[in-house]
Amino acid sequence: MNKQETLHILKRIQSGDMSPEDALLKLSTEPFEGLGYAKPDHHRHLRQGIPEVIYGEGKTAEQISGISAAMLGRGQKLILITRLSAETAKEVGKTITLTYHPTARIGIVGEMPQPDGIGKIIIATGGTSDMPVAEEAALTAEALGNSVVRLYDVGVAGLHRLLSKIGDIMDAQVIIAIAGMEGALASVVGGLADCPVIGVPTSVGYGASFNGLSALLTMLNSCASGVSVVNIDNGFGAAYLASMINHQRGRDK
Repeated sequence: MNKQETLHILKRIQSGDMSPEDALLKLSTEPFEGLGYAKPDHHRHLRQGIPEVIYGEGKTAEQISGISAAMLGRGQKLILITRLSAETAKEVGKTITLTYHPTARIGIVGEMPQPDGIGKIIIATGGTSDMPVAEEAALTAEALGNSVVRLYDVGVAGLHRLLSKIGDIMDAQVIIAIAGMEGALASVVGGLADCPVIGVPTSVGYGASFNGLSALLTMLNSCASGVSVVNIDNGFGAAYLASMINHQRGRDK
């Protein structure tokens, strides 16, 4: 149940179309469902505005299918499954209609929504090797109702590539800057943009990049204001935060 459905119930009580007892029964439905191996949180959308997402890594196909079926049974229209291997996706697809995106390792159950955010989310990468993390971010953002613009391979090794997209950068509501190696892209973008920038360090790079630690420390020490940082390779977390920013209209609306 989402906020709009809850508001509809409250308005029906106000108008006299529903008794308080019937409303209580509907609202007090157990907020989570015990499946033994998982407890899907059916009230996540009501509390946070975004339904629960399934983290696929470490789960069996049977577990993912069971959790998905429980969510669908409670009326969830779109299910996002992150870090899903191709093999597991194939097995899940035998029981539930699933669209699989191999680069992002994301499975999507249901139809993608129309964008309803304030503006555009720009997703920029330092290099082509950062695309798996970028596609995880892009598909997550789109699944959460955002218009996404992809700017791939615009790293600081060829700064003119990024500067050629200055119009997109200045038009963004939020920018996700994804880079490995030394991770300088977030600082450069932060020095150009007039919107929040979310840095995502990736584990791409040679030995002394320490599987993304070098990029993480660079982004954390950015001299550009307005740059925040999520964990290494966490495209999902960056997109979730970007979507929250892109939907922050007046809290009274």
